[in-house]
Amino acid sequence: MDQEAACDPAYGRMDDLLEVLTRSKALHIMLVLDQRGRPMRFTDLKRIVESTSTTVSRRLKELKEHGLIEQVGEDDVSGSYALTDDAKSLSPIFHDLFNWVAARAH
Repeated sequence: MDQEAACDPAYGRMDDLLEVLTRSKALHIMLVLDQRGRPMRFTDLKRIVESTSTTVSRRLKELKEHGLIEQVGEDDVSGSYALTDDAKSLSPIFHDLFNWVAARAH
């Protein structure tokens, strides 16, 4: 790899994305929203990802800050969460990762 490619700023942005997605339950939340294909309420996400309110709340906030999810509905307090259009473009990658893991389950 040449020096110019090694210093590409996209590597830093990729590191930032992976740092967010590898936090506890973050990728799971993204996968659930992707698979459901519709907005979901906090309580439903919490139940499905089997985590505490604190963890889910933190991950939702972080994912929102990175433009991966958005709050939809009448108001931000009672709204539901959905993938942003940018995050929806990650869907094929989510499916490939899921299929890769599922194929290796014994």
